[in-house]
Amino acid sequence: MDSSRAPLLEHLIELRRRLLWSMGAVGVAFAVCLYFSRDILGFLVHPLVVAGQGKVVYTQIFEAFVVELKVAFFSALMIAFPVIANQIWKFVAPGLYKQEKRALLPFICATPILFLMGASLAYFVAIPLALHYLLSFSGNLGGLQQEALPAVGSYLSFVMQFLFGFGAAFLLPVLLMLLERGGIITGDQLRGFRRYAIVLNFAIAAVLSPPDVGSMMLMAVPLVILYEFALIGIRLTERKRAKIASDTSADAA
Repeated sequence: MDSSRAPLLEHLIELRRRLLWSMGAVGVAFAVCLYFSRDILGFLVHPLVVAGQGKVVYTQIFEAFVVELKVAFFSALMIAFPVIANQIWKFVAPGLYKQEKRALLPFICATPILFLMGASLAYFVAIPLALHYLLSFSGNLGGLQQEALPAVGSYLSFVMQFLFGFGAAFLLPVLLMLLERGGIITGDQLRGFRRYAIVLNFAIAAVLSPPDVGSMMLMAVPLVILYEFALIGIRLTERKRAKIASDTSADAA
């Protein structure tokens, strides 16, 4: 192991190479997404159209332009994520043992899948329900007509909060299983923490989701279910490690 250690300068050169590849992937994706930024923005505002809102406005002269840049940047990060994850893996993998590589690789592969599942739940279910609720406040108000005129920048922040909030929340099983694999927590501790985890999941949902009960429930309930899935996965890995350990001790005897 000592003979295979690379000097610090080589590590820094390798890190720079991986960063350049990642930045290059983001840059290429950004250029492509900027060209299609209006189409992507049209996709993002579709739930608003379905909810019955036929207009968005911008109140600052540069707001529409900045929104298109943000849309292109967020889209580029999502598109380039596989390349970024691959570069991180190539930088970290040489320093890992073979069994550690086998243990970490499934988590890296599961990360984009779970994130997309969370973002899809937000886009197809949570955002439309939240918009129907929030736009229901339009109407007559003491003889005056109250009408929603969402600014395009505010709406983009609203959508990004949903997409990234739900996507990040769905990474809970990966985080818990990594903590267990690293020896920071144990399966017994997580099982004993279950009742507190339910309360904590609702608190996380209240922070990450917009301030309405429906959106909070749409995030909190999947979080509770994902916590249980993480416990099942940890139990299976514990049994597998126990079996391997018993077989090893039997062979040694």
